[in-house]
Amino acid sequence: MNLRIARHTDDLEKIEDFYVNILGFERLGGFQNHNNYDGVFIGKPKLDWHFEFTQSDAKANHTFDQDDVTVLYSKTISEHNQFIDRLVANNISIITANNPYWNENGKMFLDPDGFRIVISDLKAKDR
Repeated sequence: MNLRIARHTDDLEKIEDFYVNILGFERLGGFQNHNNYDGVFIGKPKLDWHFEFTQSDAKANHTFDQDDVTVLYSKTISEHNQFIDRLVANNISIITANNPYWNENGKMFLDPDGFRIVISDLKAKDR
């Protein structure tokens, strides 16, 4: 089974910049004016999952709460530190998570659309 997480945005360029240039994912593909939608696929090659972000004339209507979180697990402490360093270098603030587990086992921040993302290390995944 493959996984695609699809989400609409009002600023496709800003989202792509964030996920590719700051978080280090790759642009896997995209499309223009497909049924009035533009889109981009972002992830890592040869994995069974990726993000799809779309933009159209319709305004994005995001509904979520403080416990709706995307968690990215770093494989090494070095990779974890690189993530955090890139966030700080781009003036992206680390925020306090509603669930104390993520404050103890990761760093939470917001993507350009206001969705919460946690950078955690592999050890936290096994707890």
